[in-house]
Amino acid sequence: MDTRTSPHRLRVDALRETMAAAGVTGLLVPSADPHLSEYLPARWQARQWLSGFTGSMGTLALTLERAALFADSRYWVQAEAELAGSGIELVRIGAGGSTAHVDWLAAQVPASQVVAVDGTVLGLAAAQGLRAALERAGVRLRTDLDLVDRAWPGRPGLPTAPVYEHRAPHAPLARAAKLQAVREAMQRHGASLHLVSAVDDIAWITNLRGADVNYNPVFLAHLLIAPARATLFVAEGKIDSALAAALAADGVDLAPYAEAGAALAALPAGATLLLDPKRCTLGLRERVPGGVRVVEAINPSTLAKSRKTADEAAHIRETMIEDGVAMCEFYAWFEAELARRAQGAAGLPALTEITVDEHLSAARARRSGFVGLSFPVIAGFAANGAMPHYRASADSHATIEGDGLLLIDSGGQYLGGTTDITRVWPIGTPSPAMKRDYTLVLKGTMALSRAKFPRGTPGPMLDAIARAPLWEQGLDFGHGTGHGVGYFLAVHEGPQSISKAVPDATMAMEPGMITSVEPGVYRPGQWGVRIENLVMNVPAHTPEGDTFAEMLEFETLTLCPIDTRCIDRSLLRADEVAWLDAYHATVRERLAPRLEGAALAWLLERTRALA
Repeated sequence: MDTRTSPHRLRVDALRETMAAAGVTGLLVPSADPHLSEYLPARWQARQWLSGFTGSMGTLALTLERAALFADSRYWVQAEAELAGSGIELVRIGAGGSTAHVDWLAAQVPASQVVAVDGTVLGLAAAQGLRAALERAGVRLRTDLDLVDRAWPGRPGLPTAPVYEHRAPHAPLARAAKLQAVREAMQRHGASLHLVSAVDDIAWITNLRGADVNYNPVFLAHLLIAPARATLFVAEGKIDSALAAALAADGVDLAPYAEAGAALAALPAGATLLLDPKRCTLGLRERVPGGVRVVEAINPSTLAKSRKTADEAAHIRETMIEDGVAMCEFYAWFEAELARRAQGAAGLPALTEITVDEHLSAARARRSGFVGLSFPVIAGFAANGAMPHYRASADSHATIEGDGLLLIDSGGQYLGGTTDITRVWPIGTPSPAMKRDYTLVLKGTMALSRAKFPRGTPGPMLDAIARAPLWEQGLDFGHGTGHGVGYFLAVHEGPQSISKAVPDATMAMEPGMITSVEPGVYRPGQWGVRIENLVMNVPAHTPEGDTFAEMLEFETLTLCPIDTRCIDRSLLRADEVAWLDAYHATVRERLAPRLEGAALAWLLERTRALA
């Protein structure tokens, strides 16, 4: 593409004119909204609108002469393709938490010049590091300008989808009880007020759900909790009168979304406000008067919602059955279609990655309690599977034929839980090298799934367990091994994380937490392998009992066969074969009563014992 006519190059040029008019030399465009969400409403897709890069994570930094997109290894191949012709360079960074964009701006912008970022979408914790780095370089930081808004004609407005109630039995803990638990935590912090801006925390506390963000049943709002009542700042018209009355009865009053900042500015001197610096923007923090004492700590709701109750766990297990049935029905159909083509049936349409997306999503939509997908389906055949966050499109997708591996990462939002699963299936005849990679990844999945560990162990300390079989062969992967998963909420949830992140106290593994286990191997231009289940922390039974520590282990929740045709048996130990056979016996036992016909036959075939 001619960079002079690229729409993204033209947009960046227009933004540079706006920067120059405002006396700004450098600009930071994070992938963020006023709630620091992972998935963003269209109004805050500024980084994508400017650069053309569609990945869910990445940071754009630009000066009057240069522009750079900072992304980790999950997106390198994708970013290279999507940035072509834009004039924006790709800067490859390590896994999450990198501050390379800060260093880049500090090096590119001369001393005494100005770097700007919209403070309403800049996290408080991130702002502290950015300000310190720029000050060391003699560069001034302005956070009171939204220059993107000035350069973005026709920028989308706020989403308008209605808010609805997540009801019992799927919401087993009442709204009033959750508010009481949060207030008790506030008291332990010595706080009389608490601001919550994270949309999944707000949805959990209030037992409300919405559709303002793709793939996440949440809505845009801020919540200010006081000792007796709470105020929910939400756009007018999104909550009907009946729901408003129910909220009022539980001590939750409504106010316009835009008034949250003014409410903070009006807080009385002497009050103590609790807020989470990782889940609150600089723009909101700066509205708090100087006479208000601020306590910075993790949102109590973030910790509470990560620990699923026994009732929630029961609903999640039922949801996993529904999700597993959908996958069996899809895979039975898919393999039958592959067989028809292999037998030379004429006149059949091509099977493509788009076909997988459409039919798998339709299978989920038929299940009880299904609300929507939990993220876009990732169906990557052959080389496309080597891009962890690949997504097929009408303009760019592969036909599934010949010999190769098909990686499918998918999930659903159900009233009784959120699912996320990755499986890899052989198309044609897998090579010995494919089987080796597949088996090594499976060994990593099994190793972590079988782990026992003391309660309170930081999640990152478990990461090496899944990587060890790969490290032994000189292999590794660039993403985390596991992320927390919400309860009919965000598919990526904190605070727990099984990754190379530097651990902190909030990442302690506690009973009831749900985490993914998803090691992988990616060979650019060839294939990708990732095998993912969701697991839940449960009490472990050990020979020593609780003599030394309260031990936890993982209950594997996901119910879907792991294809054995790609396994290199010479690489598996007897105990690993036993674990896989036991897992398949559980899958068969729980799913078979809900299946019939071809789907049941497929399940029985794919769960046959290896031993």
